[in-house]
Amino acid sequence: MLLNLKNIVKRYDVSPGKDPLTVLDGISFQVNHGETIAVVGPSGSGKSTLLNIVGALDKPTSGVVLFEGNNLAEMKDNDVAHFRNEKIGFIFQLHHLLPQCTVLENVLIPTLTRKTHKHNEELRNRAEELLIKVGLNDHLDYFPARLSGGEQQRVAVVRALINKPKLLLADEPTGSLDQTSAENLGRLLLQINKEDNVSLIVVTHSLDLARKMDTVYSLSNGKLEPFNTNY
Repeated sequence: MLLNLKNIVKRYDVSPGKDPLTVLDGISFQVNHGETIAVVGPSGSGKSTLLNIVGALDKPTSGVVLFEGNNLAEMKDNDVAHFRNEKIGFIFQLHHLLPQCTVLENVLIPTLTRKTHKHNEELRNRAEELLIKVGLNDHLDYFPARLSGGEQQRVAVVRALINKPKLLLADEPTGSLDQTSAENLGRLLLQINKEDNVSLIVVTHSLDLARKMDTVYSLSNGKLEPFNTNY
């Protein structure tokens, strides 16, 4: 097992004198190596909050997040940052590419903590191989402004993969794409999952994308339930 969430609760203080707002209410689920999961649900239901807790960007009010048996809540801040950089890749609806950096430079940004020349050379080679894999071999020196939305999102996917993560977290990755680009990105994510055995959790409004995953959950009113996409 790669990931195990046990009874996750997340509450936010709204204002003095009022009860806290419960966004996640006792959520438990597991993710195995190489498994793909989609989480659907209405806007504001806490899908991104759940993803941020899984990715150690946020902490639950209560409950336990175990990654390969390690309790993330017990890690020191520096260890959590290192874990996040090495074990998890993030893909967002807005790709967050740096406009002043080339495609290749954007992909290599998560590797900047690695100082040695040997690592730099290996990582550059890996970046180029991944960009070739996603069909951007002629765009390495392009700046983001020269790319289409689908191409920019493919760069974001490669950036998420550069450190060989075990888990990819994708937050509405097709939300800003046209239908063709969205379908291409969905196929790419599944290709990466199969070829590299990378586990994948996708938060999405797209039932077309959700149906491609092994397991689909619905998040509503703080509860996570299995979701039937066969209709």
